[in-house]
Amino acid sequence: MGCERVGRFTPLPVKNRLRELRSDRGWSQGELGQRLQVSRQTVNAIETEKYDPSLPLAFRIARLFGKLIGEVFHPDGR
Repeated sequence: MGCERVGRFTPLPVKNRLRELRSDRGWSQGELGQRLQVSRQTVNAIETEKYDPSLPLAFRIARLFGKLIGEVFHPDGR
């Protein structure tokens, strides 16, 4: 048995509910950024799905909203 070479990894697009969760609490992007210790621009990039957060940041986001990561972030098409 030989080792099979695995093909290139194709990133899985990730959708999120960050804007909805933030709006439900009446927070601005800047306020959320302060709570998460990231910039307003980072919050905007996550909300517009131009940036996927690191795993530690995703955990902080989920914890802040009292959710599981899977309740905030999910693969495209789910």
